[in-house]
Amino acid sequence: NAPDFLFTTQAEHVLDDEDINLVVELIDDAEAAYLIVKQALEAKKSVVTANKKMVAEHLEELIALSKTNGVSLLYEAAVCGSIPIIRNLEEYFDNDLLTHVSGIVNGSTNYILSKMHQEEQPYQEALRDAQVKGFAESNPAMDVEGYDAAYKLSIISLHAFGSRVPTQDIIRKGIASIHPFDFQYAREKNSVIKLVASCSLGSLQDTGVLTVLPTFVSQSDSLGLTINEYNGVLVGSTLADEQFFHGKGAGRYPTSSAVLSDISALQYDYQYAYKKGVGVFNQSKDDYLTVYVAFDHGVDINLSGLEDLQERFIGKHRSYVIGRISCGNLRVSDLLQNPRISVVRIPD
Repeated sequence: NAPDFLFTTQAEHVLDDEDINLVVELIDDAEAAYLIVKQALEAKKSVVTANKKMVAEHLEELIALSKTNGVSLLYEAAVCGSIPIIRNLEEYFDNDLLTHVSGIVNGSTNYILSKMHQEEQPYQEALRDAQVKGFAESNPAMDVEGYDAAYKLSIISLHAFGSRVPTQDIIRKGIASIHPFDFQYAREKNSVIKLVASCSLGSLQDTGVLTVLPTFVSQSDSLGLTINEYNGVLVGSTLADEQFFHGKGAGRYPTSSAVLSDISALQYDYQYAYKKGVGVFNQSKDDYLTVYVAFDHGVDINLSGLEDLQERFIGKHRSYVIGRISCGNLRVSDLLQNPRISVVRIPD
């Protein structure tokens, strides 16, 4: 066993020690993590972190601090666990014109949706199962409402395109509204429902289309075959077409693998180069998405933002419409906020 004098519960004991040149931050509290990481960078200590909320909310400031003080800030473990998506975007795709990055980046919601589709478990039962197995927290809102995926997507977009949309501007809806009727519709179309995080360039300059939405995916597609707690990420490029990364995106072992990889990289003073820049996109208002919107009878619903209606079904208990809606209208509509309305994206 390591001697007691090597351990402390006081962050300042580490931050004030001039012999320590690396701080590894792995705590849950994003605000406390931010204060620790900021002080570490200011003290010219490199940082390895797995805190995606902290990174997403303070990324530009932390990048500037790391550059000013000549130290590294690495956070591969904050995005998709053991899948090396950040390093690949930085190194392999650094000179390629990417078209999109999309995928399943939250293992908890993917586990729940897999159980609801494969075993027809009710949502609450699948959620409890995920909590028992350690895939979901006792307070699962961060996962099931899509916040976790949005933090990761904001970070991914910076490395993919050199600009990102702040997390609060990402079009987001979680999985709690998904109904058994929606799964039945998916089965009839040989599809499954996945919570997909997606980023691409907008049609107007300096805009991006960033969404975290339940999405119909073909059962035979790469993402459709990504089940339970696994993650899968698709990188679309002008030169290399589309690459698929698959692996465990959560849990202590996949996370520790990414953390150790970052620590190892510091042996040769590795830093993210941010060759594509460090900027901020505006979330697109003018690009359109195709969506399936389902609701029970008696739900007060405003469909005025939907255009080009392709399909409408009125059932005994539940109805749906399929149409196109602009990102601007969808982001401010009640469709995303109302827990009694399902919104599922249909890929173009």
